[in-house]
Amino acid sequence: MKKHSARVAPLSACNSPVLTLTKVEGEDRTRENVVGTTDAQSAGAGGAEAGSNRRRLHCCIRVTTVQVRKALWGVAMVMCVCSSWAGSTQLAKLTFKQFDAPFTLTWFATTWNCLFFPLYYIGHLCKSPERQTPRQRFRECCRFFGDDGLTPKVFFTKVAPFGLLWILTNYLYLQALRKINTTDVSALFCCNKAFVFLLSWIVLRDRFMGVRIVAAILAIAGIVMMTYADGFHSHSVIGIALVVASASMSALYKVLFKMVLGSAKFGEAALFLSIVGSANFVFISFVPVILYFTHVEYIGSPGDIPWAYLCGVAALLFAFNILVNFGIAITYPTLISLGIVLSVPVNAMVDLYTCEIHFNTVRLIAVFIICLGFLMLLLPEDWDQCIIQLSTKLRKRDEPAEGSGEAGATTGLNWRGRGRTSMSTFAH
Repeated sequence: MKKHSARVAPLSACNSPVLTLTKVEGEDRTRENVVGTTDAQSAGAGGAEAGSNRRRLHCCIRVTTVQVRKALWGVAMVMCVCSSWAGSTQLAKLTFKQFDAPFTLTWFATTWNCLFFPLYYIGHLCKSPERQTPRQRFRECCRFFGDDGLTPKVFFTKVAPFGLLWILTNYLYLQALRKINTTDVSALFCCNKAFVFLLSWIVLRDRFMGVRIVAAILAIAGIVMMTYADGFHSHSVIGIALVVASASMSALYKVLFKMVLGSAKFGEAALFLSIVGSANFVFISFVPVILYFTHVEYIGSPGDIPWAYLCGVAALLFAFNILVNFGIAITYPTLISLGIVLSVPVNAMVDLYTCEIHFNTVRLIAVFIICLGFLMLLLPEDWDQCIIQLSTKLRKRDEPAEGSGEAGATTGLNWRGRGRTSMSTFAH
């Protein structure tokens, strides 16, 4: 296991979206190649300056094209993440009007995780030049758990706890939907980003950042204000406590995963999620049966079960987990996280037209500061240095502009033409 941990370096838990397990393969190599190409061009500039400039321009155009493509994919990803997360929340709320069984719905949706590895293997057959049999691919991905692979000891110590956290996260979230509206639930669940930062700061010894401390304080203040918005009624207090507990389980899941297993490649993450789904089906199936016979989650006959709603919720959650865990292959993780926070206004608009919700001033402020804290946590670790560098560059660009203005003060035509050139360069 230690050998594997050296190969897969853990990522910062705060920089990942919710329940993200994966990392982009070959990212470091790509960056090194780009830097090496730039250095080589700079070294050869003395001998062939024109050719070096052309190569540098070609490299810049290629890098810009890649960034534009990732940004466009990011816009599509934001819409898909927002739609799947908001859609699953709204559909689960509708499901409880006909089928009031949150744990059964959690069990049913989690079982769909079994499809992750088969879908990944189909993609492997379509994309990889070296095709492997399912058994070969399975064994290779099992190295993620250590040199011995997936043994019973590894399963019960490194897989089963995460399966329980997964079920608790979804079950508490669905229970909260039975108590309070979807807007409050989706907004409060965004606090998991703040909880991830606090846990990673304590457990993973992540870098201390003042802006993230402020974001965590905003999240906690938003929780208090959300509770105050309904006048501390028992029903709303229980719902808020449930969704905060769900966000805490989600944060604990992420931080423990980074600490125990590190960062997984796509095949390893797909296998892990499939094992979680399979274990849920094998070991947890007795719980819905017990709840049925004890009339805790009872329904008259199988014909009364709204299978379309159940499958819709499970499919949307499955799509959401695919986008969150594997979307970083085509776009930036920050854009994926934006899709989660944008589901809050979407749920608010749906609630405004479908249910009697009162958006008082306290509730609006609470939702705003929670979302603001979430966005502040998306800032990179060196955001302050980037701002300083940007201001320095702007200051250096302004200085030649002022000098050219003084030099061209004798003729208005020359001064005006240089001013336009300076502004054009600044705009680009």
